[in-house]
Amino acid sequence: MRPPVRFPRRFSRLRAGLWFIPLTCVLAGVALSFGTIAIDQAYDYKLVPQWLSGGPDAAIEIFGTIAASMISLAALVLTITMVVVQLAMGQFSPRIVQQILQDKPSQLAIGIFVGTFAHAMLAIREVQTDEGVVPGVAVLVALALVVVSIMVLVWYVNHIGLALRVSALIELVGNDTRKLLDQIYADPGATNSDQATIPAPKSGVIIRIDQDKLVRLAKAGGCVLTLRPALGEFVPAGAPLFEITGNRERLDVNAAIRSIELGLERTLDQDMAYGLRLLVDIGERSLSDGPFQDPTTSVQAIDRLHDCLRQLAPRPFPDGRYRDEAGEVRLVTSSMTWEDYVHLAFDEIRLAGSGSPQIARRLRAALEDLLAVAPPERKRPLQEQLDLLRSETEDSMSEAVDRNNSSHADSSGLG
Repeated sequence: MRPPVRFPRRFSRLRAGLWFIPLTCVLAGVALSFGTIAIDQAYDYKLVPQWLSGGPDAAIEIFGTIAASMISLAALVLTITMVVVQLAMGQFSPRIVQQILQDKPSQLAIGIFVGTFAHAMLAIREVQTDEGVVPGVAVLVALALVVVSIMVLVWYVNHIGLALRVSALIELVGNDTRKLLDQIYADPGATNSDQATIPAPKSGVIIRIDQDKLVRLAKAGGCVLTLRPALGEFVPAGAPLFEITGNRERLDVNAAIRSIELGLERTLDQDMAYGLRLLVDIGERSLSDGPFQDPTTSVQAIDRLHDCLRQLAPRPFPDGRYRDEAGEVRLVTSSMTWEDYVHLAFDEIRLAGSGSPQIARRLRAALEDLLAVAPPERKRPLQEQLDLLRSETEDSMSEAVDRNNSSHADSSGLG
């Protein structure tokens, strides 16, 4: 015989629904209305002077306006939520609907609006125009709820904009899956405790490194820290974050971990390669197979890539070693090389756009200009890109006229 479903499990399913938090807020609004009216009645409606709450006509207008506006805001939030669901279904996966509908900030925003509506609708019946009775406490609470609702609306718009990011949706599903994993497989099992490493306390992308603080910590601990993942790299929870060379006992491990900021996705705070990555994505997306190829947009992305690499070409690169005041190495990190930047900027756009005369000409102009300004030791990767562009253009174009047109550099693509 199948055992009955326990109440906590049923309750957890109810809480996962879209309506649970709004319903709770409605009940809270009803209770708040009765409570404030009871306070007003206890003080014979004289606790709040009418010069502060307004007369009966003003109170009726206030409650009516609040009730109408709160219903409009609740409808707006529901509409935005449905639009987000449709966008996520079409762009990412039709199976992500459940996670979005369980989004607690959206439910809370709806709940505050409908709770304020319930309070206003129940409090308005206490206003008596003939006798000049105004529930002043209820009016002030309603006005305070309006201020809270405005703040929640702004917060919700910011939240929903951030929630539409690919990283946020992936994190939403990933966190739920990780929580379920910890429930089903509660025993973490045997782990290899390596005293020479510091594991990451949680998963995330490295978005900021406080090098100065890490150097001070390593100096105080009498050791050398090597940051295993690079800036912008994803780190799973428990994976090695630092390698320690020297004495671990004196190192403030928690402070070292706090010196690394983990986030959902890469940012442009310290990660210049991410800026190039974004430009490449724009350029490559404009050249993707489909009915709406846009090589002109790709040329604009190449313009910015060209500018960034031109400024970078003559500059010295750090070796990823950070020293203390005495000149002793205390921190070692991975760092990008000139060749890495060249491959990042040109490989994917070259492969995607070698069959487009506009892209080929613009890439050629950029590479020839970079060859003219780059130091001799940095010319090799640029010349390799130029040779690959020539070879791939010839393979992609069957007509000699097209190959000839594409072999000329043009900083505007095709003028």
